[in-house]
Amino acid sequence: MLIALTALLATTAPRVEIVVPANVHAEPITGRVFVFFSHDSTPEPRLQAGGMVSVPFFGQDVDQLAPGTPGVIDLNSQGYPLQSIASLPAGDYYAQAIVSVYTKFARADGHTIWAHMDEWEGQQFNTAPGTLVSAIQRVHVDAVGAVSAHFEVSRVLPAVQVPPDDKYVKRVKIQSQILTKWWGHPMYLGAVVLLPKGYEEHPNEKYPAIWEQGHFTLSAPFGFTFDTESTARRMRRSQGSARESGAEFAKSWLSDGFPQMVAFRILHPSPYYDDSYAVNSANNGPYGDAIMQELIPYLETHFRVIRQPYARVLTGGSTGGWEALALQVYHPEFFGGTWVYYPDPVDFRRYEQVNLYGDTNAFVIHRNEFITQWRPSERTVDGQPVVQLHEENQLNNTRGSHRRGGENFAIWEATFGPADKDGYPAPIWNDTTGVVNRDVAMSWRNNGYDIRYYLDKNWSKIGPELVGKIHVFCGDEDNYYLNLAVYLLQDYLENVKNPAYGGSFAYGRPLKPHGWQPTTSAELVRQMSAYIAKRLPSTQ
Repeated sequence: MLIALTALLATTAPRVEIVVPANVHAEPITGRVFVFFSHDSTPEPRLQAGGMVSVPFFGQDVDQLAPGTPGVIDLNSQGYPLQSIASLPAGDYYAQAIVSVYTKFARADGHTIWAHMDEWEGQQFNTAPGTLVSAIQRVHVDAVGAVSAHFEVSRVLPAVQVPPDDKYVKRVKIQSQILTKWWGHPMYLGAVVLLPKGYEEHPNEKYPAIWEQGHFTLSAPFGFTFDTESTARRMRRSQGSARESGAEFAKSWLSDGFPQMVAFRILHPSPYYDDSYAVNSANNGPYGDAIMQELIPYLETHFRVIRQPYARVLTGGSTGGWEALALQVYHPEFFGGTWVYYPDPVDFRRYEQVNLYGDTNAFVIHRNEFITQWRPSERTVDGQPVVQLHEENQLNNTRGSHRRGGENFAIWEATFGPADKDGYPAPIWNDTTGVVNRDVAMSWRNNGYDIRYYLDKNWSKIGPELVGKIHVFCGDEDNYYLNLAVYLLQDYLENVKNPAYGGSFAYGRPLKPHGWQPTTSAELVRQMSAYIAKRLPSTQ
């Protein structure tokens, strides 16, 4: 399809039009339009954008956009890494447009919002099924930043292809009645299940269960696979870690004498992120209840596992690390132990680098009245800043307004915070100035999402059930400064009394990044198995 490109006079403001023909999508669209600019057409420009290192892209909300009526990107549109489309350097670009279609949610709390309904892709805004995509075209930006282009979307991205099950890996997807009622729309939970060698051959055998937490993926727990090339790519990303490839783990998992366990990787994407954080939330809804009352009972009924606390262990890293700790702490009598890796902030006095209770500004560090500096939110292991917090916030807002960008800071506000008057998450800081909203910060703490604070306030009640169950691991140069909150958690737990916590902390040193693990996944499973054996009830 040929795409019209209109040259502008140098005095004309930048304007990009994105049109949805009726034969592509017949109904009016509420959602967000995007345009992407790159000097390379491969991969598609839309696939070169969206992360911290990104080609320039710009987004704008649309409300009931009729077929044939253009959605417009102009000076009012949010951009990343350039704030304005007028800042595009002069030159020739490959450009592409997409339209993200939102779903209307009439929630049980009385709020009605629009957001992207996850289609089992894990909230990937530029690859999600149902996204409308244009052809790539050449666009010229003149010396004063003037650009004009007209795009028509021409295709709809297809549904996710779920990998087939095999002897060892099974995939489950169920509709959650709890979440469906709250969101006013069908909502789904699921899991990828890894079975031990001999599971089919021993139909009367029951096994301990590992509950693995983390970002949405249809791959198996611990990366189990027979695909050596894909696991090699995974290994290249795990700097400084002892973690083995998925194919190496598979070899161990299926070897004679390896511990016989069932591993579940639970799937619970929300309209705000690829993962709900496994707790009840004013914005995400009752995901904690749905997981504990629907998903886990379903899985424990359909797979032969030992349904007792001593035989349920948790693990996860980053987002999954926070969840592996939170599930253990919030349900101390249900789970028997947790191995927590590089968790998201577990003490909001170190929300990455921000003290939400003490700092007045998240974006800027004020040294004195004459000296200020931007606060970084990511670093290399040798301490070099990668991106500033205000830039990451800008990325969130370019991907989606009202905390619908599907990035970390957005989901943390959706998970930990109250709903604002419009039904979307109440911001923890001002997007322009960075000023922290202390009332919102205190609500995060007082509602139990600051895990260290929650432990402190409830230790006399929950401490006896947590003795020996908490094991935390983190690199000393975590790329997102997550080790800072882990230090505070350790300081609390190692000084708490009546009872003593009886767990462990370990740090990768020196210069160990986000993703560091002290052992292979196979060794972790062996440790879990030995731990479970020591806690076997005397009646077993």
